[in-house]
Amino acid sequence: MAVTRPTVDDIVELAKSLHMTMSPEQAAEYQALMGGMFDMYDVIDALPNPTPPVAYPRTPGAKPAPADNKYNAWACKSEVAGAADGKLKGKTVVLKDNVALAGVPMMNGSSTLEGFVPTADATIVTRMLDAGATILGKATCEHFCLSGGSHTSDPAPVHNPRKMGYSAGGSSSGSAALVAAGEADMAIGGDQGGSIRIPASYCGIYGMKPTHGLVPYTGVMPIENTIDHTGPMTATVADNALLLEVIAGADGLDPRQYAPKTAAYTEALDKGVKGLKIGLLKEGFELPNMQPAVAEKVRAGAEKLAALGADVSDVSLPEHLTAIAAWNPVTLEGFTAQMMHGNGMGFNWKGQYDVGLLDAHATWRQKADDLSETLKICMLVGEWGLSHYRGRYYAKARNVAIQVKAAYDALFGAYDLLLMPTLPCVATPLPGPDAPLAEIVGRAFEMTNATSPFDVTGHPAMSIPCGLAEGLPVGLMLVAQDYGEATIYQAASAFEKLGDWTTF
Repeated sequence: MAVTRPTVDDIVELAKSLHMTMSPEQAAEYQALMGGMFDMYDVIDALPNPTPPVAYPRTPGAKPAPADNKYNAWACKSEVAGAADGKLKGKTVVLKDNVALAGVPMMNGSSTLEGFVPTADATIVTRMLDAGATILGKATCEHFCLSGGSHTSDPAPVHNPRKMGYSAGGSSSGSAALVAAGEADMAIGGDQGGSIRIPASYCGIYGMKPTHGLVPYTGVMPIENTIDHTGPMTATVADNALLLEVIAGADGLDPRQYAPKTAAYTEALDKGVKGLKIGLLKEGFELPNMQPAVAEKVRAGAEKLAALGADVSDVSLPEHLTAIAAWNPVTLEGFTAQMMHGNGMGFNWKGQYDVGLLDAHATWRQKADDLSETLKICMLVGEWGLSHYRGRYYAKARNVAIQVKAAYDALFGAYDLLLMPTLPCVATPLPGPDAPLAEIVGRAFEMTNATSPFDVTGHPAMSIPCGLAEGLPVGLMLVAQDYGEATIYQAASAFEKLGDWTTF
């Protein structure tokens, strides 16, 4: 069908919205010249939308009954069997519900997207199925992934399997809960401010945020291209390394990827830590809400690595605090421009666009009052930065991030890994249904200062469980230079081999 042409009145209003003054007579002149341009729109409109083929059969699936969804962690169950053989044969995987699984509904935690069904699989889905994985369905996630707590997902909060009534962490809340509960071997999460590492820490599993661009984001609903990461969440280090081996590498469709360097990550698992230089990042232990018991457990974990032969020492990097600050305008203005005004896809990049998702998500404008409180506050701040300051703080923050990244990179010239608490706290109680706005927002963002710096810089970072405080898991975070995931797995595996972390 033909693209609707603007009337003269439409053109006058368009001009006004673009800060132009245009009379009806002038608008009519412009209208007469637009025909050939819109004819080309008609050519594109008449063509089929190219999408990758779907190779493995599946059913639309369904949300399980409450009795089969104890933690509210399942968004939808739909079993998809992969290839007859491969690295992931016998492994079960659940997808965060911002990852496209063709023919299966995707809500990304928000009622405003309810009813959307992707027509193609994400690149990582195809790779896992080709490797023999069995996908079990979609895991609940937080409302458009804008929360570090697990209380902002539609239709209900996700509970921590370690303690009902407590946060599972966000935004990959269901992914962490299902792995921790033993309902799936592996999960895919997403991380823009800590959304893999936060729930991994709260639930006591292994969560890797890979180097920015190592794993293709194609087919995953974005927040902001420069901070989008997707990666593995598992119950063991070996499974984590195995899953990353399968999903890492360029796909030629994702603008976040710059010739990523992959490795055989599972080959690093038995190397031990003797001779590794590990820096305990001073600033990582000094967040205002750092619980002493958390810092104590993480330092004890560092001592265990030292006892295994690692060279562990304190190090300071003041730029770490600058990275925390830079994350705010980058995220708030960037996501407002790309995910909201840009209908998820944004503009100005080459790759595979999900046109169906763009169309479905654009309807948020008619349902804006239904957006979560955390999304609303982020949009309000982001829009103020865009409209009142022309986006200059986004631009300046990205410039500052270049210097900050260089400072970390210089540190990695002397250290193989940095070590610090994943989060300043253990899991907190879920806010009640009538909780005040301050509690809802506070519980969503109280922990992100610990994880967000490495979304800005793009360095790989992994949360590993290192003990219990107040009966809840504590996460220890290991960070490496770009494409240093193998070194992280080397240390994480050595730590895991020490025994049951819940007894530490």
